[in-house]
Amino acid sequence: MKIGANRYQFKRVTLITLATYIGLFSMGIIAVSLTPEASGGSRFERLLSCKNLIKECISYSFAVLFFYFTLNYFYQFITQKKKFGSYLVVSLLGAVGIGINYAISFYYFPSKELTAMNGNKAVMVFSYAIGAIFYIGLSLLIAYLTSLRDERKQRKILEEQKLQLEIEKSQANFNFLKAQINPHFLHNTLNYLYAKSLPYSPELSEGILTLSDIMRYALSDGNIKDGKVLLKDEIEHVRNVIKINQLRFSNNLNVKMEVNGMVNGKTIIPFVMITLVENAFKHGDLKSSEYPINIKLDISDQQICFYCSNKKNTGPKELSTGIGLENIKKRLDLAYGNQYQLKIKDEGNLYSTALIIQTP
Repeated sequence: MKIGANRYQFKRVTLITLATYIGLFSMGIIAVSLTPEASGGSRFERLLSCKNLIKECISYSFAVLFFYFTLNYFYQFITQKKKFGSYLVVSLLGAVGIGINYAISFYYFPSKELTAMNGNKAVMVFSYAIGAIFYIGLSLLIAYLTSLRDERKQRKILEEQKLQLEIEKSQANFNFLKAQINPHFLHNTLNYLYAKSLPYSPELSEGILTLSDIMRYALSDGNIKDGKVLLKDEIEHVRNVIKINQLRFSNNLNVKMEVNGMVNGKTIIPFVMITLVENAFKHGDLKSSEYPINIKLDISDQQICFYCSNKKNTGPKELSTGIGLENIKKRLDLAYGNQYQLKIKDEGNLYSTALIIQTP
């Protein structure tokens, strides 16, 4: 295993082990100070003696080396799905290291407890075995939990990269489509039709003019900055979508739209609110007097709250692929991460969407 490729850096293992040792040593001092024998000072003095401190430093050094090598090897074995033999070899080497530390403590820094076990080799072996199993098991558990966490992080990164590629592909397709359309030709044609229709039908000319505004907004990149547009422009376009649909149905649609708060300076990714409103027009009962299409936008310093509800159409339904809503979720994920909520309710004959975006 290459040292440079270690998951657990030596400095980090050293500092964490040091913090653990200091914590345990402090707890030992507190425990000793609270025992009756501590009044005589014998146990307290042994704990803080130079000999005991040297022993603890040696044990600490062994612990750092033990965890550094076992953690890194176990982590590598888990991620590479090595066979049992690899774990066994590292475990035996770790057990040897623990045994060396145990022997040094016993022969060179004997305590009363170790001296008392000198005549009972079975107890000594059992004590050593329990310690070895505990530390090797702890190292293996830490390595396993770390591998799970890293796997989740890697999976999340891959999902974000996949999402980014899908968004870029979608944007590339959209840009390709726009490149096939000459905006000036389209606008000039619509303006020509508007001028020709004006003397004959004010409603038709108004519809052509509104359609021209919608197409200009959809095809223009002039108002987009960092993938976002001014909220006031998006609201204006939502009103245009409502207007063009009202013209289609001779102004017989029951639609309510309410905007509360200051929109100046606020931005949003384009076509999100518009797609949700268009979805209501596509699948809603547009002429229900009891349940109008209700569009509400509340703007504050901290967030943008958009709400749209409609009664579901009970007649023939348009074919829906769900691509529009799925695309919205992906774009929101990419633009806002966990700084937004999109709630969709489909209950009985009512359908509603609520979008909350946290703003800096």
